[in-house]
Amino acid sequence: MPDELVGAALRARENAHAPFSHFKVGAALEDVAGRIHTGCNIENASYGLTLCAERVAVFKAVSEGVRQFRRVAVVADTETLTPPCGACRQILWEFCGDAELVLANLTGKTEVFRLKDLLPRPFDASFL
Repeated sequence: MPDELVGAALRARENAHAPFSHFKVGAALEDVAGRIHTGCNIENASYGLTLCAERVAVFKAVSEGVRQFRRVAVVADTETLTPPCGACRQILWEFCGDAELVLANLTGKTEVFRLKDLLPRPFDASFL
């Protein structure tokens, strides 16, 4: 895949821990300095404790002091491209704002959105 961000998400997907669903997902974030931060889904026998790839990538980056992002990529092995779940959309909005979102699959199919397209009326600090 030619896009470095999508390639990073594809590689991160290989580290997914998905013994229950067998549904591996990789995510990558590009910060404003051009650095890439990755994550993969990590399942737990107590399903509610499972973390999605997008949240893992955001939390890793934030824990390393990164606060500004410009692009997000999510890769899964599905014909219909897999967007972030509702919880991930909220986390992505909170930390990435209306960033570009690239969805991709293993065959190279991609679609590009803005986060606002997937979360048109986000809850954020402006409501507080």
